Amino acid sequence: MTVGICGLGLIGGSMAKAYKAEGHTVLGYDKDSSTLGFASLASIIDGELNKDTLKTCELIFIALYPEATIEYLSSIAEFVNKDTIVMDLCGTKKLVCEAGMALASKYGFTFVGGHPMAGTQYSGIKYSKSTLFKNAPMVIVPPIYDDISFLDRIKTMLKPAGFARFSVTTAEQHDSMIAFTSQLAHVVSNAYVKSPTAANHKGFSAGSYKDMTRVAWLNENMWTELFLENKEPLLFEIDTIINSLNEYKDAIKNDDADTLRDLLRDGRIAKENIDG
Repeated sequence: MTVGICGLGLIGGSMAKAYKAEGHTVLGYDKDSSTLGFASLASIIDGELNKDTLKTCELIFIALYPEATIEYLSSIAEFVNKDTIVMDLCGTKKLVCEAGMALASKYGFTFVGGHPMAGTQYSGIKYSKSTLFKNAPMVIVPPIYDDISFLDRIKTMLKPAGFARFSVTTAEQHDSMIAFTSQLAHVVSNAYVKSPTAANHKGFSAGSYKDMTRVAWLNENMWTELFLENKEPLLFEIDTIINSLNEYKDAIKNDDADTLRDLLRDGRIAKENIDG
């Protein structure tokens, strides 16, 4: 299989390495010429993805920010082979999938929304690795939800990445869920580490601190775009946690041990029920 990848950062670079490791031909493109040159010299890609070579691809991944994804796909749509599957790898789905599926309908190829649920706090091709997606979940937003043979085809094409399981959903459901499972965690972590106490944490911190602050080390450009594109679901989650925190705050402020104990118990039970 010939696979094209636009955007050779952590996610795109890891996809390239994963498919190369399984013996597939990988064509790549990145607007940063030094990244593209490195990918070629390091044999991460076999050649350049451009308007001529993309016609040879059976699968094209677009690993860019949402707005850049729409812009890139708009620029290549008329050149994509009608048998090609084009999949974005963005962290939000609604705007990208609306644009991608409209372009696919106009030009005759197939667009599928995708979100690999894997990553690190680091960015760039130098941190990419062929095993990044191994045993990770993959979220798919297909154009048709009840075509089992089509979904099997997508899963087969994604097999070299090593995903352990797949979730099939709508763009709206994806964005609502990701506001809670990912975006809120990044907001809270980023805000938490701004405490003036944090500067003196060494010698007093262990697993809890590390778990809470890991994703505070983020790419502010990417997350700004993702947060604003998913504004309403994320604001709902932020308002929800603020209301909950105020309950804990009031109980502690008022020395209300019974209420505090109830709040803590309810949180423990919620965790047990949700995660088993």
